[in-house]
Amino acid sequence: MRIERITLRQIRMPLVHFFETSFGRTTTRDIILVEAQGEGMSGWGEVTAGENPFYNEEWTAAAWLILREYVAPRVLGRPLAGAHEVGRLSEHIRGHQMARGGLEAAAWDLEARREGVPLWKKIGGGARREIPCGVSIGIQNTVAELLETIERELAAGYQRIKIKIKPGWDIDVVRQVRERFPAIKLMADANSAYTLADAEHLRRLDEFYLMMIEQPLSHDDIIDHAELQSKLATPLCLDECIRTAHHVEQAVRLRACGIINIKLGRVGGFGEARRVHGAAQAAGIPVWCGGMLESGVGRAHNIALATLPDFVLPGDVSASRRYWERDIIHPPVEVTPHGTIAIRDTPGFGYDLDTGYIRHLTVREECLG
Repeated sequence: MRIERITLRQIRMPLVHFFETSFGRTTTRDIILVEAQGEGMSGWGEVTAGENPFYNEEWTAAAWLILREYVAPRVLGRPLAGAHEVGRLSEHIRGHQMARGGLEAAAWDLEARREGVPLWKKIGGGARREIPCGVSIGIQNTVAELLETIERELAAGYQRIKIKIKPGWDIDVVRQVRERFPAIKLMADANSAYTLADAEHLRRLDEFYLMMIEQPLSHDDIIDHAELQSKLATPLCLDECIRTAHHVEQAVRLRACGIINIKLGRVGGFGEARRVHGAAQAAGIPVWCGGMLESGVGRAHNIALATLPDFVLPGDVSASRRYWERDIIHPPVEVTPHGTIAIRDTPGFGYDLDTGYIRHLTVREECLG
C-alpha cells in the first residue's frame, strides 16, 4: 500500500471529572489524531502523549513537530508491503514512541479497512470475543470520595480496581479501601513516585494482598525494581520502564517484575506491542492493557490490542462515558454488566467516526503530502 496524505488534528476534550496522579491533575485532554489516506480510504490513529512531559518525555506540542518534521516525511509516498513497515521507517528516531505510534496505528487501521477485516484480526488477535475491564481511579480530594467512586465502578460491573498512590496518599488510603472492600481485585499505581529508599515503606502494602504495585520507582530503572521486587511479596508491574521487547527480556533476567502493562503508544505501535507481548508470553509473564485517557480512537485500538492471547488480566480499557460527555466515535464504547467490552467485527478499529464533532473539537489541523 501507499500512504499518500497524512492529516494531523489536535482536538481539545474536557474530562467529565479531573484525573489526578503523582504527576498532577488533568481536567482537559489535548489529543493528536492522525489520519493516513491512501487509495481513497483513511485509517485513524491517536497520539497518546499527555499535555506535559511528565509520564515520559513526550507531550502534545512536541509530538506534533516530530510527526510533521520527521515521521511523516519518511512514510509519505513510499511503496509499503504493509503497515508493519511503517514503524521500521522511523525506528532510527531516538524515543518519541508515542508520536511514531500514532501514525503506525493509523497505518494498521488503513490496511485493515482496505482488506475489509477488523483490526483485531489484522494484528493477530481474537483470542477472546470480550475483553475483561478494570478501571483506573485517580487521586481524589478525600478518601470518602475515593470509596464512593470505587462503589460506583463496582456497581457498573468492572472486574478490577486500580487506585493511584503517592507519598502521603498510600498506606492508610489502601488500608481503608481494603477494609471497605475486602474481596475485590485491587492494585496500586505509583507512577514512579518512590525511590528504593522507600522499600520498607512500600513493604507495608504486602498486608493488603494487592494484585500488583505498578511502577513504583523511576521510569527508566529496571535494576532498582529488581532489588525492590526481591524485598516484596506483592508482584511489581512495570509500565514506563518497558518500551521494547528487549526491555522485557532484561526485566525477566533480573526478576524485576511479575506482570507487565502494555500501552500501545508507549511502545510505538502495534508492531512493537506484539513483540513485547510475545516476549512476556514466552517468559510466562501475564500482561494487561494500560490507558492514557484516550479518546474513542485510541480506546478502540486498545480493545483490538487486548484480544491478543497473553492479555489475561483486566486492563484499563473502560467505557467512553467514564471520561467524556460525548466521545468522537459512535456508538461509544460500552461495558457489559459483567465488566467486559465485546469486540466488533466492523472493518478497521470497529467504530464510526463522529467527524462533525471532531471538527468542533479541533484547535489546529495540518495536511501533509
